[in-house]
Amino acid sequence: MRVLITGGAGFLGSHLCDYLVGQGHQIVCMDNFVTGRPENIAHLMGHERFSFVKYNVCDYLHVDGRLDAVMHFASPASPRDYLELPIATLKVGALGTHKALGLAKAKDARFLLASTSEVYGDPLVNPQPESYWGNVNPISPRGVYDEAKRFAEAMTMAYHRYHGLDTRIVRIFNTFGPRMRINDGRVVSNFIVQALQGKPLTVYGDGSQTRSFCYVDDLVQGIVALLMADSGTSVAERTERSGFHQEPTGRKLGSMHDPVNIGNPRELTVMDIARLVLKLTGSSSPIQHEPLPVDDPRVRRPEITHAKALLNWEPKVELEDGLRKTIEYFRNALQQSQ
Repeated sequence: MRVLITGGAGFLGSHLCDYLVGQGHQIVCMDNFVTGRPENIAHLMGHERFSFVKYNVCDYLHVDGRLDAVMHFASPASPRDYLELPIATLKVGALGTHKALGLAKAKDARFLLASTSEVYGDPLVNPQPESYWGNVNPISPRGVYDEAKRFAEAMTMAYHRYHGLDTRIVRIFNTFGPRMRINDGRVVSNFIVQALQGKPLTVYGDGSQTRSFCYVDDLVQGIVALLMADSGTSVAERTERSGFHQEPTGRKLGSMHDPVNIGNPRELTVMDIARLVLKLTGSSSPIQHEPLPVDDPRVRRPEITHAKALLNWEPKVELEDGLRKTIEYFRNALQQSQ
C-alpha cells in the first residue's frame, strides 16, 4: 500500500511510519513540525519506501500519485500543547480533517481518523464503551481538543454516508513510550522526567483520578489492524465468530466504520502511577500536589470488547515493561540534552 500519514513526525505518527515501512508499505509522511519533531523520522530519511513533505494540512492538500490510505494524525495532542495552541487545534480538527477527507475521496483511498478518548470528556460511565456519547464541556479550556475531535468524527461519518468513502475511526486512549517529548506535559512523561531529575512529581488534585496507559507498540498494532481490516465482512459476522455478541451497554455493534476504542483497560490511579515510576527509576523524589485543572476527567478506562471482536486485538505489553523502556529512553534523552 501507499499510505499518507499526516502528523507523521509526531509521537504516534512516527511509530506508525516505522511499523508500516517495516511491513513493506510506502509511506508519505506529512508534518509542519508544530509539535512533531524532525528527529523522530530522521532514521527514515533516504529510505526507498519513505518520503517526507513539510506542510500544513489545513491548507489545500495534494499528493502526487496514487494513495491507498490516508491516516489523519495531525493535531496537538497533549494538554500543554492544545491549551497553548487552541485555535490551531480546532483548525486541524475541522479544516485539516476536511482536507484529508477530500484527498482520500479524490484518490479513492481508505481514510482512518485518529480520534481520542477525550471525546468522552469527564465520563459518567466507567469503563467507556464506544456507544457512550460523552460528557464534554464545549466551552472549557480543554474543550478545544475534545470538540475538535468530536467534529472530526462527525465529518468523517458524513463523508462515509454521503460520499460512500471507506472510513475508520480509532479512539485512542492514553499512550506512552519512546519519542514522547521531555516537556510535553503528559502524566507518564512528566513523572519520569521529574523522577530522573530528582524533582518533585507533580500530582494534580489528590491523585485519585484514574488513567489507563497503553504502550505505543501495542497501540500501533491495534491501529494498523483497524486500517487493514476487511470492510466486506460485517461486524455481526465477526462478533458471532469471536463469541462477542454485544457491548456491555447492550448496544449491538455497528459497522466497521463505527469508532473503535484502542487502549489498555488496566486502570490505575494517578498516585499509583507516580509510585510505580518512583519505584522503577529508583528516585527519592517527593510527590507534590497541585490544584486539579478545570474539567480534568476523573476516570478513564477503555471498554475494548469491540476491538477484541473486530480486530482480534488486545494489548500485550505489561505496563511495567513499557515503563522500563520509556524510562531508558528519557534517561538517554536527558543526557543528550545536557
